[in-house]
Amino acid sequence: MPHAYHEGQQGRKPEEINAYLVGGGIASLAAAVHLIQDAKVPANQIHILESGPLPGGSMDGAGIAETGYILRGGRMLNFSYLCTYELLSKVPSLKGPAKTVKQELDEFNAIPDNKTNAHARLIAKGEKGPEIVDVSHMGLDTKERADLLRVAAETEKQLGTKRINECFTKDFFDTKFWYMWDTMFAFQPWHSAVEFKRYLHRFIQEFPRINSLAGVDRTPYNQYDSIILPIEAYLKSQGVEFLYDIKVNSLSFCPGSAITVSEIHFASTKTGATGLIHVEAHDLVFLTLGSMTACSSLGTNTTPPKPLPASEEALTAPDGAWQLWSSLANPSLNPHSSAFGNPANFYTRIPESNWLSFTVTLKNPEFLENLEVVTGNKAGTGALVTFKDSNWLMSIVVPHQPHFLNQPENVQVFWGYGLFPDKVGNIVQKPMSECTGAEILQELLGHLNFPEQPTLENAITIPCMMPYITAQFLTRKLGDRPEVVPKGSTNLALMGQFVEIPRDTVFTVEYSVRCAQMAVHELMGTKEKPKDIYMGEHNVKVLVEALRMLLT
Repeated sequence: MPHAYHEGQQGRKPEEINAYLVGGGIASLAAAVHLIQDAKVPANQIHILESGPLPGGSMDGAGIAETGYILRGGRMLNFSYLCTYELLSKVPSLKGPAKTVKQELDEFNAIPDNKTNAHARLIAKGEKGPEIVDVSHMGLDTKERADLLRVAAETEKQLGTKRINECFTKDFFDTKFWYMWDTMFAFQPWHSAVEFKRYLHRFIQEFPRINSLAGVDRTPYNQYDSIILPIEAYLKSQGVEFLYDIKVNSLSFCPGSAITVSEIHFASTKTGATGLIHVEAHDLVFLTLGSMTACSSLGTNTTPPKPLPASEEALTAPDGAWQLWSSLANPSLNPHSSAFGNPANFYTRIPESNWLSFTVTLKNPEFLENLEVVTGNKAGTGALVTFKDSNWLMSIVVPHQPHFLNQPENVQVFWGYGLFPDKVGNIVQKPMSECTGAEILQELLGHLNFPEQPTLENAITIPCMMPYITAQFLTRKLGDRPEVVPKGSTNLALMGQFVEIPRDTVFTVEYSVRCAQMAVHELMGTKEKPKDIYMGEHNVKVLVEALRMLLT
């Protein structure tokens, strides 16, 4: 429900408002779309301030065939993402206004050859080489099932700051269920039991398909090309102002108990020149808090990424996201600091929040041809393949080809990640974090028992170390994540993966889009509020099928 102090916000006059969106990620892009279409704010009065040269934030994808493509990661899309799919239904396809991005997505996933149905969700090391694990059963015993049900039933207050591994025995983390669940969503045993519980409820409909990932929707290309570019093109065509290479350093507030932004202080990331924006009381500010890809470090085919940074380096990261949030949460700098949560809980625990991804650009088809023989899946149909005996707990995703708009026909691209980059590899005797791209691909080839050539000499592998990629999963206390519209705010909303949306799950596109819709609805008093969170547990059929799978 909107806070009491928002009564009368319906009286805002859209034509008088300037809206300033700090951060160019999917939350800001979504907010801009809804400001235009739902709140009727003139597009040329919407301004997106982004510290980098491109929109999209963590939802990125770039490169060319000659030097290699790079994806820091991919995101699961699912029919239960009601806010995301509503957004995509409002944005025209790059191909023209006759079709929306949502229609394009639906048409792509309706093609039988594009449907996800993994035949090799887990691969183990066998006596004669890689063996597909039978995942028709979850491998849970009676106690492990009972523990799962207990965690699902306990309240968030009861779970508090418990880690997942405080709720289960050690054996639970060697079950097929855990290998599939943790690699599907990137959970670690030391992550928050509260977040784990939320996922159990939010994705209960996926229990019967956890072994095939048949509930996953795909985009025709990578999500930058398929989602970010169409939204950017639409917003620019409407007249939205994109201000790139602008880092917001701080906000100033009007005197008094209400939280009313009066100034935005910024600097050019290219020249260092500073400036400020005067914010009128009737204007709006939408701020994306924190960043899960801050301080990311790219290696090359022949060099590893930089070592993990010290915690305090978050505050000097080029994007400025953690520094800005920290300044807002600092009582010596902001009299309203108590409304802005506790960023230090999330950026100071790098050993608990990092992992490493890698993108492989292939100029020889042999690897994918051999992989299809092993897995039984053509490119784009197999979803996630996890090597359960990998010391790095390595997984790969082979998407439909081409995966980039500018990808030549004779080039293939796939990406993967390792959840334990500090561990020494099974084949390459060094930690994943210290490996070059070629060494990571060599490790993968070893797990599959594939010959190193001609693949290695015809591939470019780019590793990416991300210190904060699962920071949003870390244990936390009530209040560590601020509300989307803080109590007392008259013109400021907070967005992204580090705000609090009761019952919904972080590390999803849906979370960012939902908070954007909430922000626009609450500050503008729009008629339509965001759709309720999909909860499959309210459907008896979903419950029965999930319990049946749990009991296998």
